[in-house]
Amino acid sequence: MRLVDLLPDPSLRVQRIIAATVILSQGGIAVTGSIVRVTASGLGCPTWPQCFPGSFVPVAVAEVPRVHQAVEFGNRMFSLAVVVTAALAVLAVYRARRRAEVLAYAWLMPVSTVVQAVIGGITVRTGLLWWTVAIHLLVSMTMVWLSVLLYVKVGEPDDGVVHERVAKPLRLLTALTGMNLAVVLVTGTLVTAAGPHAGDRSPSRTVPRLKVEITTLVHMHSTLLVSYLTLLVGLGFGLLAVGATRAIMLRLGVLLVLVCAQAAVGTTQYFTGVPAVLVAVHVAGAAACTAATAALWASMRERAEPEPLAG
Repeated sequence: MRLVDLLPDPSLRVQRIIAATVILSQGGIAVTGSIVRVTASGLGCPTWPQCFPGSFVPVAVAEVPRVHQAVEFGNRMFSLAVVVTAALAVLAVYRARRRAEVLAYAWLMPVSTVVQAVIGGITVRTGLLWWTVAIHLLVSMTMVWLSVLLYVKVGEPDDGVVHERVAKPLRLLTALTGMNLAVVLVTGTLVTAAGPHAGDRSPSRTVPRLKVEITTLVHMHSTLLVSYLTLLVGLGFGLLAVGATRAIMLRLGVLLVLVCAQAAVGTTQYFTGVPAVLVAVHVAGAAACTAATAALWASMRERAEPEPLAG
């Protein structure tokens, strides 16, 4: 008998708690990654998968300050939390004998961890090449989105029937906001790639940067953010017109607040020289906006228990 067969079947509450920790870990690894960048600790562990040649943990070397080693190694250790929560998600839904859709979303979590590990290794081995760093962040945002969908689907009955909660034009408009958000995130990584935080300040290394005027990228990024906010406001009027449920309107309201806060942080960054602490806050805000947009999208449909047959 396998050890997994001796474990008790997880309750729905346990499954949802695990799914929630997956969201937090996926968003958290993006934030810790941003801390690595703004503290110039990107090469605190100059090799991968080892930290230094012959050692998986930091070692005392004059060329790499211990603080940079600690920050980068801490980020790698946080990735273990991502691995553990991803594994627990698969184990929980497998033991609970959930439907194939839930299993598929659960398996995406450990698969993404492997993908991120490979991208992280490429990033280190290429000396923090800007586009590898950008891809690293964008994959994290994608996994935040998918982990929110996992959380939603875990809470749905396996034998339920899917019902659309709003008209198709409004669902399409919601999808358009999601695509707009994706472009906002891409341009945000370009701003970072051309910005002052390269991830390493060692005089013996030159980190490749995006050779585009940063003001141009900032204007493009901010314009797309305004269009994203405009779409959300338009969506809000549409949902009000059709009498959308309180749950949907609440998710939209939370998202609008997050987007406005994110715009305020970005504006402050621009006029204060991009202070390091606000970069981490901005990444956390990006993860929060991504999660909230995914939650809004998921609320457009529901999987409910089938109506009982009339006797």
